[in-house]
Amino acid sequence: MKKIFLIVAITWTCLSFSQTFNGTGGVITDNQQNIDFPLTVNGLSQATLDANMGLVQICFNINHTWDSDLKATLIAPDGTSITLFAGVGGDQDNFTNTCLSQSSTNLINNNTAPFSGTFKPEESLGNLNNGQNGNGVWILRMVDVFGQDEGTLLDWSLTFGTNASIPFAFTSSNLPIVIINTDSTILDEPAIVGTMKIIDNGTGAINYTTDTPNNYNGNISIELRGNYSQSLPQKPYKITTLNADSTENNVSLLGMPVEHDWALVANYNDKVFMRNQLAYKLFSEMGHYATRNKHCEVVVNGSYQGIYLLNETIKRDNNRVNIAKLEPTENTGIDLTGGYIIKNDYWDTTIGWQLNHNPIDHPDFAVGLAYQYPRPDVITSEQKTYIQDFVDQFETALYSPDFADPTIGYKKYLSETSFLDYFIINELSRNNDGFKKSSYFHKDKDSTTAMAKLKAGPVWDFDWAWKNINECSIFAATDGSGWAYQVNDCYPDVNSPGWYVRLLQDPNFQNDIRCRWNTLRTTTLSLPYIFTYIDETAAYLEQAQARHFDKWSNLGIPTGTPEMDPDPNTFAGQVAKFKSWIATRIAWLDDNMPGDPSTCALNTSHPLTFNALIQPNPANTVLNINTTNETLKKIELWDVSGKIIFERAINSIELSVNVEGINSGIYFCKIENAQNAFVVKKIIIAH
Repeated sequence: MKKIFLIVAITWTCLSFSQTFNGTGGVITDNQQNIDFPLTVNGLSQATLDANMGLVQICFNINHTWDSDLKATLIAPDGTSITLFAGVGGDQDNFTNTCLSQSSTNLINNNTAPFSGTFKPEESLGNLNNGQNGNGVWILRMVDVFGQDEGTLLDWSLTFGTNASIPFAFTSSNLPIVIINTDSTILDEPAIVGTMKIIDNGTGAINYTTDTPNNYNGNISIELRGNYSQSLPQKPYKITTLNADSTENNVSLLGMPVEHDWALVANYNDKVFMRNQLAYKLFSEMGHYATRNKHCEVVVNGSYQGIYLLNETIKRDNNRVNIAKLEPTENTGIDLTGGYIIKNDYWDTTIGWQLNHNPIDHPDFAVGLAYQYPRPDVITSEQKTYIQDFVDQFETALYSPDFADPTIGYKKYLSETSFLDYFIINELSRNNDGFKKSSYFHKDKDSTTAMAKLKAGPVWDFDWAWKNINECSIFAATDGSGWAYQVNDCYPDVNSPGWYVRLLQDPNFQNDIRCRWNTLRTTTLSLPYIFTYIDETAAYLEQAQARHFDKWSNLGIPTGTPEMDPDPNTFAGQVAKFKSWIATRIAWLDDNMPGDPSTCALNTSHPLTFNALIQPNPANTVLNINTTNETLKKIELWDVSGKIIFERAINSIELSVNVEGINSGIYFCKIENAQNAFVVKKIIIAH
């Protein structure tokens, strides 16, 4: 059925014209079945859809008792499609007189049910005004992705009018460009085939979408990856590079070592685009393998998708997790001892096993580990038994009365250096996932003279880190406090084995953490070093970030992780917030990292910390600094961007600084003594 409305409004400058076409509805059945509702459009006053005349609005009424079950896609006559919404509204009901228009500033992803009024869709209606003939069959495709709650599309309509949005024209970037094309919809499973082109003209050069692909031009299989991240508008992907005969094609992408398994990590939940990259960089510089990655801009099936990280996946490989290859035929003797990769993540008995020990902080919690390498469908029963027994022996030693004994305790099974650095990077970022899921461990094959120990890592998945999360008091604290390893106190979706709770009952382990922290704070984990990396990366992304946020419209709007703090409405504001959080967290860790610093060697590689009293705080006119016994060498005052606004060389145990000429705000005061030890304190100046 078709109904046409003509609205003519004449002024001295313009003519406004619109046509609305109404469609019918029907039942939306459960469990990921595509239900298509067609609408035939005929008689558009201008057949070609562009800025002069194009699709400007879609409206609908839907009865459903669990709105977030639904995904809605609009498909134009030429096959171009956009996602209107997906996973919005939680467990609430219905879309009543709901319209989607690009002219709205109210993004539907940021609202709650019942939906009534006009909202901005998840993807732009302008992508459909691409010069195609608008006359033809349009399809509203509804998918109910879960069982139990069926719904009904009552009716829907399309409105075409003047001043229409048009497709964003992505033509060039200083970042590498990844172009993916498939013949069908990319799903969670199974993977589908497609093609991928990568254009990278080198550092400092501009890449154009019309350039001949010079980094990769070939076949791939592709599927969605991740758990929570899949529900967000910008989708993450798992990619396998393939030969023409569909066999795995080991290639180097963007300078990374050859392999065939890759990930395109989305940044919808990371508005500085570097939470993962920073964690991987720091862990790598601590001396451990971390997945290599490169920023890029991505186009999927002709639609610009924003900034991604093209990332290595975690797997056994000489250039990735470099442990011995374990064949299905290796089931006895020394061959059986490795290598293995296991993870604390979602699990069941088809992909992992339940541990025999419970966390000592929550003895009622069951904990399981999953097989990562060999894969669950490849690992043999003998190999399962070996790695299960090894972990059980480690836990038995960990929870024994002699657990701290260096010969028969946990150190017999555990590589302490890796566990120290894993703890530090996940606590630095206050990464809750790092201790409960996306948490990896690996063991190499034994030698003829020694047992290979369990190592922590590689680190993975930091898009919920480096921020204050309105989820649990541990992660919500705005003063930088809270221990991520105590995540079981938050009753998480995946239980943590709680190994660090026991490890930190060993004073020697505490002291080793403190010494390692002090060492890293002079180099890799110094604020100037971290801030320099952030500033350089932000400058590199400056042009691309504008396109990304224009695509997803979530800058300045809380989306993704439920953050405590206001969301800055500029990229520069996001970066400043990121740096301020890091400085606040480091200052708290400097004061609260467990262990006795006096056990560290007194040299530049293991500097001592010292106590300093800075008052008043907040300060109005004068900041008084007193260390009691330490002779100070230098003082610096940084703003939240990392810029030094005050610096002075001194030679005394106390100092008064006049701050009347410094603007009110949050600052960080670094005090260094004659032995090159330093303290960083968060300071508030309030006039």
